[in-house]
Amino acid sequence: MAALRQKLSALRGELEQRESSRREARDALRVSETAISEAGRALAKLEADARVTRSAMAQLAAQRQSRELALAGQQTALGRLLAARAVAEMSGGAPVALRIALSGEDPAQTARTLHYLTYLSKAAAELIDSHREGLAELDRLRESTAAKALELSAIETGQRADRDRLLGERRERQRVLERVAVEIREARKELRFAEADEKRLTRVIEEIGRVLTTRPGAGYGRVDRVPDANTAGGPFSALRGRLRLPVKGEIARRPGPTKGVFIRATEGEPVRAVAAGRVVYAEWMRGFGNLLIVDHGEDYFSVYGNNDALLKQAGDVVAPGDTLATVGASGGNEETGLYFELRHLGRAFDPLSWARK
Repeated sequence: MAALRQKLSALRGELEQRESSRREARDALRVSETAISEAGRALAKLEADARVTRSAMAQLAAQRQSRELALAGQQTALGRLLAARAVAEMSGGAPVALRIALSGEDPAQTARTLHYLTYLSKAAAELIDSHREGLAELDRLRESTAAKALELSAIETGQRADRDRLLGERRERQRVLERVAVEIREARKELRFAEADEKRLTRVIEEIGRVLTTRPGAGYGRVDRVPDANTAGGPFSALRGRLRLPVKGEIARRPGPTKGVFIRATEGEPVRAVAAGRVVYAEWMRGFGNLLIVDHGEDYFSVYGNNDALLKQAGDVVAPGDTLATVGASGGNEETGLYFELRHLGRAFDPLSWARK
């Protein structure tokens, strides 16, 4: 993966150098949409941390309630026992054990009575010790609950900050889009932009394929495979006609030579992996915005473009149905949705021919 990242970095530099003379205004979206992706990923992590912390607080609250009920029962029992002891001690003017020893009763009966009194005293002492331990545990539970509350407060503060940052980045992105909207509309009318996008993506995937071919073990091998509950797993080539599309929505074709599809969908919807694999590319690319590519082995790749936030990074192994990103309109699109395509040996083919009907 390190070698692959190095190759892709060099390739990006080469592409930038070649295209500097005809730079498109869409490049102005790079900083804004990359920041949106990073903020979305950070917010998703904070939300997961908040769920874990709330669960821990709920468990602590249940433990506290259970301990408080147990302590209440122990306190009632202790009160009754001590009250009974006090009455017995006060009724004869002398300790109970001394009165029994001097009562003149049968020695065997006296011994049994004294043993019984010893048993009661021991039980009372154990009950008192247990009560003290329960009080100490209750204090610890209260301290843990307070610490978790502080932790949750810090997480929620971070969430608010990330949401504000995300909203700010979205406003900035909207300002950029307004500046370049005219150019984008004109560019989309001409196939040369779509053709340039297609060539750019093809070069990147071909470079990835070359690196994976020359470095055995760098790609997604069978050792990484995760069983697919939907399709019973197996090599990617065996999944034809059984793949689920990564997001639900209205399917449209993209202009130009590409064989991929654009799936119109609501912003923020999860984009899911169509099969097991390893992420080999997760960065912004001109024309495709926040782009993610998954290697499925056998020289098969799935491509997910125009995302709002990329939730996986290069090197991550994914299972079928794992959330890779969220639906957006990055890359200059005027409507939200997902650009999706499949490739084999670097060549794109119609993903709908592999999808479930």
